[in-house]
Amino acid sequence: MSRRQFTAPDRGDLGPPDDTGCTVLHVDMDAFYASASLISRPDLRGKPVIIGGASGRSVVLSATYEARAFGVASAMPMARARRLCPQAVVIEPDHRRYAAISEAIMATFATITESVEPLSLDEAFLDVAGALRRLGSPTRIAEQLRDTIADEQGITCSVGVASTKFVAKLASTLAKPDGLIVVPRDETVSFLHQLPVGAIWGVGDKTEEHLHRLGLRTVADLAHTPVETLQRALGDVAGQSLHDLAWGRDPRAVVPQRREKSIGADETFAHDIDDPARIHRELLRLSDRTAARARSAGMTGRTVSIKVRFADFTTITRSKTLRHHTDVSREIFATARELYDRLGLQRARVRLVGVRLEGLVRSAEAPIQGRLDEPEHGWRDADRAVDRASARFGAGVVRPASLMPDPTSGSLGGQRDLS
Repeated sequence: MSRRQFTAPDRGDLGPPDDTGCTVLHVDMDAFYASASLISRPDLRGKPVIIGGASGRSVVLSATYEARAFGVASAMPMARARRLCPQAVVIEPDHRRYAAISEAIMATFATITESVEPLSLDEAFLDVAGALRRLGSPTRIAEQLRDTIADEQGITCSVGVASTKFVAKLASTLAKPDGLIVVPRDETVSFLHQLPVGAIWGVGDKTEEHLHRLGLRTVADLAHTPVETLQRALGDVAGQSLHDLAWGRDPRAVVPQRREKSIGADETFAHDIDDPARIHRELLRLSDRTAARARSAGMTGRTVSIKVRFADFTTITRSKTLRHHTDVSREIFATARELYDRLGLQRARVRLVGVRLEGLVRSAEAPIQGRLDEPEHGWRDADRAVDRASARFGAGVVRPASLMPDPTSGSLGGQRDLS
């Protein structure tokens, strides 16, 4: 569940929602790790439960909604979680169980449609256009999925049904927990415009504060602001993107993905660290390496994911699907850093970080769109110049300034050179 849970707008007396043309489903398990952990502990259902290591240095992997009501959130230090909810029961993670349930859920999705785009272990987009004749309306398919997962896996999920990916994902978030929301195609704009700006996919706390300072509090406010004004305030790309989303415009299709089709790199630190600046530098180095590997393989990807392993070996992943394919180091790093910062870690000790580029296709099959704020000869050209220098003089001959060895310590920006 999102840190900021919003309420679905009231449709009034419009009657049952019309799902004609709403063939995009976003299916998201409810408190997945916690729900899966309680399968063997039914006595704890309805009680505050935290999933994670028992030691004070551990972090929260997940929590039941009863614990979340006290402010407990994923990636929070366990010591703080226990202070917020001292009556909670702590359960050690069971990653084998999570993987097995996830595999079964993805297999269920595959019985509905071949157009399945996994986002993580516990959520995916489905395009059910090809299944309507066989299985019925999108709403009926969503209900069938919810019933099947509950019956076969013993956990609940929430589903958003809409005509676009953005609205379907937003609807599933608003439906939580254990709900189903259908957003009729003709009601998309009215549905969106009643919501606060913070509900829009990609609007984090800082962007929300910025929009509030501009007097923009609802999606309707955002939609009726000239796009040029938004671009001046937020940048060309972000301003255009938010304006499009505020009007329900999202041309992205559901792209079937094999989750193992990815390129990435990770690094285990010599000692657990809790310095965000050092972790940012490592994410930059790993993003640079991942992008270089993708370019060398002639591949581009649309989904950037990060992996964070904490001192107690609890591991979490986060991902974001971009609007276009990329192999640009700067763009991969910006996304990886955003994903890490959204975790809101407060001095949690980190053992490992990783960056991956997923949803890969051959570069020729998906020409990369230039960014609106990119100069004629931009970051992509710079990356290729680095590739040529590395091929001639060796890897690491050219690197970002923040990754250059510290002349006083002989280490990488204040830490050891991990290249």
